Amino acid sequence: MTTLLLTGGAGFIGANLVRKVLAERPDWKVVNLDALTYAGDLSWLEDVLGDPRHAFEKVDLADRAAVEAVFARHAIDHVAHLAAESHVDRSILEPAIFVRSNVLGTQNLLDVARQSGVKRFLHVSTDEVYGTLGATGKFTEETPLAPNSPYSASKAGSDLLARAAFHTFGFPVVITRCSNNYGPRQFPEKLIPLMIANALDGKPLPVYGDGQQVRDWIHVDDHCAGLLAALERGRPGEVYNFGGETELPNLTVVRALLAILGRGEELIRYVADRPGHDRRYAIDCGKAKRELGWMPRQPFAAGLRATVDWYRSNAAWVARIRSGAYRDYYDRQYGGRLAPGSAPGH
Repeated sequence: MTTLLLTGGAGFIGANLVRKVLAERPDWKVVNLDALTYAGDLSWLEDVLGDPRHAFEKVDLADRAAVEAVFARHAIDHVAHLAAESHVDRSILEPAIFVRSNVLGTQNLLDVARQSGVKRFLHVSTDEVYGTLGATGKFTEETPLAPNSPYSASKAGSDLLARAAFHTFGFPVVITRCSNNYGPRQFPEKLIPLMIANALDGKPLPVYGDGQQVRDWIHVDDHCAGLLAALERGRPGEVYNFGGETELPNLTVVRALLAILGRGEELIRYVADRPGHDRRYAIDCGKAKRELGWMPRQPFAAGLRATVDWYRSNAAWVARIRSGAYRDYYDRQYGGRLAPGSAPGH
């Protein structure tokens, strides 16, 4: 039996990948490592927690001894490294936390995995490491790294450590970079679940700046299919971009959500823009198509409607997730920015 160590498996993308591996690879075992910080929630995995092929380890990757203990308890064949502090706004408030988790944590994992003879190491990153684009063009795997936030800088640092492990030690690392994910069970500080939850409650929808920041949207199921393909078929030392080939301004996405929910645009509230906010991301995922046989399959309109339906049907989950520490963060992030009125400049 193949044993996969999957870090960040209690997070949004990680939990979906845990389920996919267990469902589609019956001869695989998943060791799910997660620190269970604010965005980690084991309730997302209630349906697989009793599976004998799933083992959970509550571990902070910055704790080297704890990571070594996990490898001592399990005979790890492959690693899929998804664990990361991932929200840009939080990185602006507390950059050091992101360096500790995303840089130190990644180096610890690389060192221990290499010393343990791991056969494949998948390092999961983000298109944000490339920085921002103008009105035209797309990110390719050869685009120079130019991160603009503490979050993306910490991820770029971890990417380079993974690259160095391959070039210095010959360690079989594959790096992936993906555009904005969406789908059910996403933590409600991200754009789509935040707007859905607020609209369902009749609360203001905070939109940064003029709302014309362009993002490429990919359904989490398509991303997970790409990750599994990269883990199994990606060439060591290579980078693969994943995107949904759906470029949309944030304001267009917000208006689409309001239309699905039957709510009016008077709920939109423009707030002061995020410092250093990247204007446009766009992904060229041709390499993943050619080499991995992968492609995005979920049309955005259908995926968005299905996501809204999930949040409508799971109001109790949303209420629980948004209580406590998240409420304190939300008030700090948006409370002083929300103001009545129309678009900025009017």
